Amino acid sequence: MLQVKTISFGYTEKKIIHNIGFTIPKGKNVAVLGESGCGKSTLLKLIYGLYDLDEGHIFWDDAEVLGPKYNLVPGMPFMKYLAQDFDLMPYITVAENVGKFLSNFYPEEKKHRIQELLEIVEMAEFADVKAKYLSGGQQQRVALARVLALEPEVLLLDEPFSHIDNFRKNALRRNLFAYLKSRGITVIIATHDSVDALSFADETIVLRNGKVIEKGNSATIYNNPINKYVASLFGEVNELQLSQLIETDDADETVLLYPHQLKVVENGLLKVTVRQCYFKGSHYLIKAVFDRKVIFFEHDTELEINSSVTLMIS
Repeated sequence: MLQVKTISFGYTEKKIIHNIGFTIPKGKNVAVLGESGCGKSTLLKLIYGLYDLDEGHIFWDDAEVLGPKYNLVPGMPFMKYLAQDFDLMPYITVAENVGKFLSNFYPEEKKHRIQELLEIVEMAEFADVKAKYLSGGQQQRVALARVLALEPEVLLLDEPFSHIDNFRKNALRRNLFAYLKSRGITVIIATHDSVDALSFADETIVLRNGKVIEKGNSATIYNNPINKYVASLFGEVNELQLSQLIETDDADETVLLYPHQLKVVENGLLKVTVRQCYFKGSHYLIKAVFDRKVIFFEHDTELEINSSVTLMIS
């Protein structure tokens, strides 16, 4: 089990991480969500041991994670950390990069392992290409394969799909997380993409200003966000008075609703004016205005600009 015990840290006297504490069981996939600058990347670096904590402790089982004051080479041997800069060697091939830390004592086993990893990240056809000739997305996939070469107990991924196009990203995520789950590897992924949390993470940790404001089952956090900030990490969100949508005696109750939770009806209480329509393939995202406040909802067809419609909770 990974135990993060009330840790605090700052690059200067100003704290970046404030009294964060949580536990993660072995084999779990945990997403860390939050706006840019909230401390996601710093948290991963602290868990890996790249910096010395100002306060608190981090343990993996009975082993304490210690920083540069205690280790000549920062980082824990049972962990692997994939940063956003990849750090590949440009003048050697893809296969050589992936197999860099694998033993040459059993060449056939090494070759098979490299091939297996390149297939997972869909880069087998580039095995003999030098890394400097790859695109950013291709380099990111090779970097993913390399951190898995010597399987870690804990894998820390910092925005691991940020440079990869959607065509490759969806299949890669499925392949990678299925592989990690089958091997029982504990994964913490810092991400801005809610798909990483909702589709693949067992739990989600939400950070804001260096503090954990929510931790729990990913679906539960999505369906019952504690505030608008948390809901907004999953996409557009509307903050409305419940009395605007249904007849109720509690006029002050506020609700958070995603666009798909609002639908057009003939006699709804919330009358809005359509401003823009965005085609999303299976539906349209409609931007509307109510009392000088922007509202988003989904509709099957495009609506006429400046037309008025009424809404209710779907």
